[in-house]
Amino acid sequence: MSQQSSKMSQGEFIALMAMLFATIAFSIDSMLPALPRIAEELSPDLPNRAQLILSSFVIGMGVGTFFTGPLSDAFGRKPVLLAGSALYIVGAVLAWAAPSLEMILLARVLQGLGASGPRIVAMAIVRDIYAGRSMARIMSFVMLVFTLVPAVAPLIGSGIIALAGWRAVFVGFVIFALISSVWLGLRQPESLAPEDRRPLRIRLMLAAVVEMFAHRAVRISILAQTLCYVILFLTINMVQPIFDVVFMRADSFPRWFAGMALVSGSASVLNAVLVMRLGMRRLASVAFGAQMVLAAGMSALWLAGLRGDGFFAAYVIWQTTVFFQLGMTIGNLNAIAMEPMGHIAGMAASVIGAVSTIAGALIAVPVGLAFDGTPLPLTMGVCLASAGAYLLLLRLRKIEQAEGASLGVN
Repeated sequence: MSQQSSKMSQGEFIALMAMLFATIAFSIDSMLPALPRIAEELSPDLPNRAQLILSSFVIGMGVGTFFTGPLSDAFGRKPVLLAGSALYIVGAVLAWAAPSLEMILLARVLQGLGASGPRIVAMAIVRDIYAGRSMARIMSFVMLVFTLVPAVAPLIGSGIIALAGWRAVFVGFVIFALISSVWLGLRQPESLAPEDRRPLRIRLMLAAVVEMFAHRAVRISILAQTLCYVILFLTINMVQPIFDVVFMRADSFPRWFAGMALVSGSASVLNAVLVMRLGMRRLASVAFGAQMVLAAGMSALWLAGLRGDGFFAAYVIWQTTVFFQLGMTIGNLNAIAMEPMGHIAGMAASVIGAVSTIAGALIAVPVGLAFDGTPLPLTMGVCLASAGAYLLLLRLRKIEQAEGASLGVN
């Protein structure tokens, strides 16, 4: 295992990893205020299609995660991460210049492919240096810093749109990627020693995949993460339309979104405090179980006829709990799945990220496109996904008990 260079403190390391992870959030959340304008300009007859600008990026990112991990295992973390950033910048420039929604969607897929570099390789770098509950603790702090980006991204996006139009948001992506790439190149040492690298061979890649899916804890964690991403993508796809259509608050949406993201950021602090004592699975189980009840309650309130300011207040509180729950689950589930896979961290991060992201997006897209002017598709979708993840973690607990051995995740 490589050691962190004394040139970079743990605090700076956490900040850099958070910025790399934040590439995804910034690329998605800063587009939210642009969706009504994009729909009006490029898809006036089918305004829900504007959501595909978010989904196409996510699908491209998911496909890219199949390759970035194995490439980083073979050639090192930094070269692959920097190459991904370059591809991301190319995609952003093409999207800025695209004349139609269809061309923007293709450019966003390319941008997503590039974003998989910062996302997956950053996870592998953390696993190179930390393991187990220590990794979960570092990831909690990374997610805490990362929370600031979703909080301010819609505000940044709306500011850019007000000054220069919605296409200028893609210029913001280029600047963001350049800053993180230069920072990484100058300050972060290569974390994968040459003697620990694995040749890029199909046989070895398939063997690694077989090894991962033969491990029951890894399989269950991937399925639970998939449901986490269903919740995340449903929320991202529908939160702006709900503020616009259900509550008529499109103009104030960036401020409400920032407030919800900042409050829910406390989940990462709480997780960092509790995870060393209680373990990843237990915390994630509690979060899923609570959200299952809360989302069912929100669905019941709407069906019972609650409307107006009362329902808006309930919705804002509930939506904050959804973001809070994600802060208590995604990092923990990643740590559970990665713990037995330290010897193939890059490949493991790729497979875990690709399967959960692509499957989560494919499930969320049709639900998002079915938005009918009510919050029910979102509240019921979150309820069902949380219930499924809760049952999976109950299954993981039974497997651990049956095996009679601690996996370090209880």
